[in-house]
Order: sequence, then C-alpha cells, then structure tokens
Amino acid sequence: MKIKLITLGCPKNVVDSEVVAGGLQNAGVLFTHDDNADAMIINTCGFIDSAKEESIETILEAVEWKKQGRDRKLFVMGCLTERYGAELRKEIPEIDGIFGNRHLERIVKEIAQQLDLRRELIGERQLLTPKHYAYLKISEGCEHPCTFCAIPSIRGRFRSQPIEHLVAEARRLAGQGVKELILIAQDTTQYGLDRYGEQRLPELLRQLNRVDGIEWIRLMYAYPYHMTDDIIDAIAGLERVCHYVDMPVQHVSNRLLKRMARRVTAKQQHALIRKMRDRIADLVLRTSVIVGFPGETEDDFRELLDYVSEGHFDRLGVFTYSAEEGTPAARYPDAVPEDVMRQRQDELIQAQDDVMEDKNARLIGQEMRVLVDEFDSELQVYRARTEGDCPEIDQEVLLTRPCRIGAFYRVRITGATAHELQGKILEKDNQARDPGTNMMIPVAFAGGAKDV
Repeated sequence: MKIKLITLGCPKNVVDSEVVAGGLQNAGVLFTHDDNADAMIINTCGFIDSAKEESIETILEAVEWKKQGRDRKLFVMGCLTERYGAELRKEIPEIDGIFGNRHLERIVKEIAQQLDLRRELIGERQLLTPKHYAYLKISEGCEHPCTFCAIPSIRGRFRSQPIEHLVAEARRLAGQGVKELILIAQDTTQYGLDRYGEQRLPELLRQLNRVDGIEWIRLMYAYPYHMTDDIIDAIAGLERVCHYVDMPVQHVSNRLLKRMARRVTAKQQHALIRKMRDRIADLVLRTSVIVGFPGETEDDFRELLDYVSEGHFDRLGVFTYSAEEGTPAARYPDAVPEDVMRQRQDELIQAQDDVMEDKNARLIGQEMRVLVDEFDSELQVYRARTEGDCPEIDQEVLLTRPCRIGAFYRVRITGATAHELQGKILEKDNQARDPGTNMMIPVAFAGGAKDV
C-alpha cells in the first residue's frame, strides 16, 4: 500500500503529519513522493484566506488524481476540515474520509480500516524534516482573546504536554541524530499554566538543555503577554538554548493593540524588547505583524513603519489582514482596502530589507557556527544556518566547499545581502556528533516562503 502525504501550513501541522505517518508506517504503508500511489492524505491549513484557498485547490487537484486511477482513496485532515468539515462533505463527496486535527489516533485507525490494512498501530512519529532537526510541540490549542484569530475554535482549549513526556521525546529524537529542537505551540510561553498551575517553560528548557546530543533549542511562538523574567533568564543562561526568540507582536500602535485584544500596550511591548536585548547577548528577534487590520489609519501604519525602520527586529514576517468568519474583527465595519494593505505590506518589507542589508553587512569578517541543512544542486552550494536562523523561514549561509549535511562548521562570513550570507569554512565543529540514521518519510510539503 503506497500513500502520498501532503502537509500544508505551519510546523504544528508537520508534527501532526509525523504522528499519522508513524502510525500508518507501522501498519505496513510505504510513503511515496509521486502520484503513483494507492491513497493520498492531505493535511490542510485553514488559518487565513490564502491558506484556505491553497488547501481547497490541493484537494480539488487530488480529486482529479483520484479519478485517473482505480480504487484510489482520498483522505483530508487538519485545520480546514476541523473548521469546515460539514461543508467539505457536502461540496466534495469524492473525499473518502474527512478528519479534524484533535484525535490523531482515531485518524490513523479509521484510515487503516478503510485501506484494509492488517495492523493499525500508533507508533513513534516519523520525521518529515531532515534528520538533524525536529519540531517539538509542547502544547496544543489556544485560549487568547485576539479578535483577528480563529485558532481557538480550530485547535481547541490550551493543553500542555507533561514535561516528562517531552523530555523522553527529546531523548528519543537525539538518539536518532536530531541536533536541533524547535519548540512550537500556539503560545510556548504559556506552557504549564493549565497542567501545573504556573508557567513551567523555564523548567522545561532546563531539562531539555541536559539531553545529550541536542545542540540547539529554538523557541518559537512566544506571546509577549506571557514573556517573564524567568523565561528571559533561561534563554540567556542555558548554553544550548539559542539566543533566538520568535515573538509575534502583530502591531505597535497602542490603539490597534487594544482593538486586537493583545493584552499588552505599546509601551509594555517596547520595554519588553529592550529588556530582552539587555539580558540576552546577541539576541536575534523574529516577529510578525499584520497590516490592514480594520481601522488601521495612515498614522497607525507610519508608527509601525518607523519602528521597523529603526531596526528593532532582526527577522520579520508581514501579513495582510484576513477577515476570518466567527472572529470579532470580522464584524468590524472599517475595513482597509486591499490595495492599501498590499502597499503597506510592500513598504514594510522594503524597510526591513534596508535594516537587514545593514545588519548583515556588519557580519562580514565575523566567525560563526553554522549547521548545514542541504545541498542545492542547481546552485552547487550548501545551505547552512546560524543560531539566529530557523529553517524554512529565515536566511541562510551559502557555502561552496564540500561539507556534511547535518554537521556543524565554523565559518567566516565573506559576503552579505539583505536575504542571505556567504561563508568560508574554517573547520568542522567537532563538539557535536555526526547525525544519526533515522529515516525520513517521503512527503510533499508546502510551507510558507521565507520572510525578511
């Protein structure tokens, strides 16, 4: 039985696909990249309009694929189906199974039954990422009141995983050769409040820091409201925790922050960023912002543009507002025209490009530690990353000398643009062991483009 697995959307969906892939592989499935498959599983995204459109287009293409073969099966899961399952059943009856995103074991069992597999075992997740890094989902769901976001209705209430389970998973991944753990959740900084009655992210970071084989621990999706001194101190003081924080701020206009129900003021947000930079040496701060939120005036936008131009962010994702049904903001009457949103997005991207060109130019001549991700056969270069760069979304260091995928090297930065660095290998970093031999399941993965 051959299955093609397509994953759309964010890293949280990647982890869900890894769990499903692990269960089905134990049931005797062979995963394939090509369309010569007996079944297809699409893990959808339903967060914003563009993601929903991509998911629908992928499903419709799969329907045509199904018609071209005999007895082919099509299964759809994920955020889009969690949100619009009834509508999909009615409009696209060719789908053989529609599942949400909250009961992965049931998804595996029902797919196994429909495919008449002899076994249906929930096994270890099978990585869809390169063997040297993996996502670690530390919690599920969200309970924040952000007026623009539909995630709470899609993913459900906030639920933290037990520390002991996460540490055991980290040890298993390290034993397979994983060197970088990327911590993900809807809000990583809230971790532990539901399960332990207090924030336990610092303790989790301390325990993960002691896992042999893990070299980098990267923190994503940190919510400003829950960023405490204890978390900042843990990032600053633990040697394997990257001096990198992904902290979406969404805007810097006090009026819009209030209208978005972000629970922080502009003054508090600015003070937090200053504190983080004071206490975390060489901090690389990634953020994302929304332009065109209902009621955003030219003055609101100029405030955001000026703040970005001042260089407060090292990495930036710029999104235009998407009105999501069922959210409070979708009912706001003062919408910003689409062309105005696009213009503001372009201006912000250009401003951040100017910032990055200056920041990167200052790195020329410096020595840095990098992790090699892949070989680009078209450009004949190796693509590597610094501690300040997350895979799939941040910039890369291009290397021309042959090197080992998944290994660390010391390099000297020899050139720079606003979007990438060039480096010369000085030596292999022997502090870390070579990658292990865990197998990567062939999948089709559609992720977002790199931000600036």
